[in-house]
Amino acid sequence: MAEGENSKRFDLEERTYEFAAEVRGFVRRLPRTLCNIEDAKQLIRASGSVGANYIEANEALSKKDFIMRIKICRKEAKESRMFLRLMDVTAKPELSKERDALVQEAHELTSIFGAIVRKSE
Repeated sequence: MAEGENSKRFDLEERTYEFAAEVRGFVRRLPRTLCNIEDAKQLIRASGSVGANYIEANEALSKKDFIMRIKICRKEAKESRMFLRLMDVTAKPELSKERDALVQEAHELTSIFGAIVRKSE
């Protein structure tokens, strides 16, 4: 892994942006079922909210505000994971691996934000 790639892996603002972008690409390729359409709306909102709230946390007015926004990041990452798991990919089994990778990334983001909250309180 190149030096630039390694530093980006630990840049949470970039990482949360990439997560939201990858979710959107995944959603574009999903089968258009009623459940997928409705769950995808929630997934897109939650995945984007992770990064948006992280940006807000970095501009927090106080420590209490920072912790609250990081907790929201954690909550939205958990929500993203749940909606990803609900996505029906049976008609396109090639999407299963991509979904699993996104579920893993949501789990890792949840863990990272949880660690930030524990260290900040």
